[in-house]
Amino acid sequence: MAKSKAPQIDIGITEQDRKAIAAGLSRLLADSYTLYLMTHNFHWNVTGPQFNSLHTMFMAQYTEQWTALDVIAERIRALGEPAPGTYKEFVKLASIKEVEGVPRATDMVRHLVAAQEATARTARSLYPLVEAANDQPTADIVTQRLEVHEKTAWMLRSLLEE
Repeated sequence: MAKSKAPQIDIGITEQDRKAIAAGLSRLLADSYTLYLMTHNFHWNVTGPQFNSLHTMFMAQYTEQWTALDVIAERIRALGEPAPGTYKEFVKLASIKEVEGVPRATDMVRHLVAAQEATARTARSLYPLVEAANDQPTADIVTQRLEVHEKTAWMLRSLLEE
């Protein structure tokens, strides 16, 4: 029996725009996954006087991030493109570099501020294309991610004030 071909996607966004938006979302997914992994790593390995508060805070952050990964990946799929899903793809697409070793608690916070802000920049970079394509579902995801990353960066940054 011959395999039937899936119908063409006709959601009011051109194929070219769908591909470009999916590529941008793939970069956001890669940054988000890298941030998730960094936060989970720091949750496991934090030590020092702020252990309890940071351990708990990092857990809340990586749990929220984990949920966001699925939302982003499913939007890529809804646009008709495959979502990246390997370390190799994420490393290639991410703007965030992995942290080597186990930093001190304060340095963990610094790394997370930078990673939250980088993820926000990646999300924000999608806006011109998403607006031009009249893609409200992706705009909604990007807006939600910006709110989370900017707020989390602020909260982490406040821990570094004297």
